[in-house]
Amino acid sequence: MTMHLTDVLAIVSALAGGYLAGRLRPWRRLADWAVDQIRFAGPWVRGGRGRQATVVLAHMLTAPRTSLRAPAATGPEPAPVRDPDRAAHRAPTHTDQGEPT
Repeated sequence: MTMHLTDVLAIVSALAGGYLAGRLRPWRRLADWAVDQIRFAGPWVRGGRGRQATVVLAHMLTAPRTSLRAPAATGPEPAPVRDPDRAAHRAPTHTDQGEPT
């Protein structure tokens, strides 16, 4: 069993392609692009249905969990309710006890 020149070239090109894909990170770049397009809803909203479908598909492929959770989000979370008289309602601590007599 001998290796032919085409086998060696195929192995070397596969290794080089894997190395370049690892360095260039095309999947990560696609994910970052899709998130940027969705987060900063500027030109992609005005780009038409084809562009919107491309962005949504890219986001679904690169971040499926986030994409499936996004429709469940109905809007911004409500602001926490603040107690206007917080000092009167807080639990006493050891420094609030005063000096022992």
